[in-house]
Amino acid sequence: MSEQPKVRSWERPDDPPPRRPYRDSVILHFVLGGLIVAVAYFTGGSVTRAFVFAGGYFVVATAWSWWRWRARLGAARE
Repeated sequence: MSEQPKVRSWERPDDPPPRRPYRDSVILHFVLGGLIVAVAYFTGGSVTRAFVFAGGYFVVATAWSWWRWRARLGAARE
């Protein structure tokens, strides 16, 4: 007789939020935007174009992160 496979629940643990989630998001996305510029520079690409893309990435990614943090922190208060 074969045994029934066990079902595991892979739920995310409830970790406390970082002390400064908004600042951390800005730093992370600034560094990743700088990485976009660095890759363009070291591969011989257009650095001006890379700055435009990195700036767009920074604005969109930071806005999305702040929106998600606001929702998550608001839900934790309720």
